[in-house]
Amino acid sequence: MTTLADPPVAPPAHREPPVRRRGRKSRAGRTNHAGKLTYAILTVAVLVSAFPFYWTIVAASRSNADLAQVPPSLLPGPNLLRNFEAVLEEADIGKALLNSFIVSGSITVGTVLCCTLAGFAFAKLRFRGRGALLAITVGTMMIPPQLGVIPLFMLIAELQWVNQLQAVILPGLVSAFGVFFMRQYLVQSLPDELIEAARVDGASTARIFWSIVVPVARPGMSVLGLLTFMAAWNDFFWPIVALSSSEPTVQVALRQLGGGYVHDQSVIMAGTLLGTLPVLLVFGLLGRQIVGGIMQGAVKG
Repeated sequence: MTTLADPPVAPPAHREPPVRRRGRKSRAGRTNHAGKLTYAILTVAVLVSAFPFYWTIVAASRSNADLAQVPPSLLPGPNLLRNFEAVLEEADIGKALLNSFIVSGSITVGTVLCCTLAGFAFAKLRFRGRGALLAITVGTMMIPPQLGVIPLFMLIAELQWVNQLQAVILPGLVSAFGVFFMRQYLVQSLPDELIEAARVDGASTARIFWSIVVPVARPGMSVLGLLTFMAAWNDFFWPIVALSSSEPTVQVALRQLGGGYVHDQSVIMAGTLLGTLPVLLVFGLLGRQIVGGIMQGAVKG
């Protein structure tokens, strides 16, 4: 019996290696590293930003004669504690720090709470005249605050609040910027589906605010809280009008330092250093939440 041989198998064709095109290489999973130029620019920016604070420490630790030298020394001196003692003798800085904490803390809490409530109403609630009220609120930011000093002082004089802390606290409990800031944040960060689901479950508007809005808005509230605290802490114009030297805030108390024919710049800088440390402490405690809130708003925007 004759068998047929298997047909010969053709050798596999030679395949050319795939040509890799430049510029289309996948970068998934890789970490981008900044170049040397970027690090150099960031280093210069950090040094320029931190130098005023460093110079405050240097000037607060030296004498007035040392600061008058040309060129002045850039290293801290031995007079820091002595200048702090001079600050405590010339101004009631302890009472001023306490008053500033009371004023700034009250304004911060009131502004964050009221502006979050108003921002939620403008962002997610439907009511008549919402657009007009928001336009009026934002329009008040165009009015210089100096124009309202005289009528505001007449009002607190009628209420007999002159030289009392509530005269500084109550006018700052709400800000148009805070309302607009929280409104924009909640428009982007709070989905309408969450509110609709809560409505279906029978939640009231107050329950929705405390259980849904506040947790979502916490990063934005942290940012607004820091900005408000810094503005209230550094405010000088209205506290010096409404308060006297017997009930000063930090900025009003610093005005009493370095008196005489020749101002003692080292004592003034020592008082400035004491007034700056609480702000740095607050930023150190809330810095992570603040940066996270800014980055979250930037990604969602």
